[in-house]
Amino acid sequence: MLDRIVVKKYIEGELEERGIEVPRDISEQLLIETFCRYTEDDYYEWLRDNFKSFFNYGNPDWNQIRRRIGKYAIE
Repeated sequence: MLDRIVVKKYIEGELEERGIEVPRDISEQLLIETFCRYTEDDYYEWLRDNFKSFFNYGNPDWNQIRRRIGKYAIE
């Protein structure tokens, strides 16, 4: 789901900025993949929680949804 190239660049930048060195026995590819999977697991839970909230736990308020659509609509 996440773009591994973008994540790789992000992690490299953050590690550099913080002066963090990755141990030699941890491959960059496995580090990036593991971080992506960790983030995707959290992302899925976040999506589930937001879906429940957005659709009022199975009882959607379509007027509220229309207002949200209007708020976020791109003109």
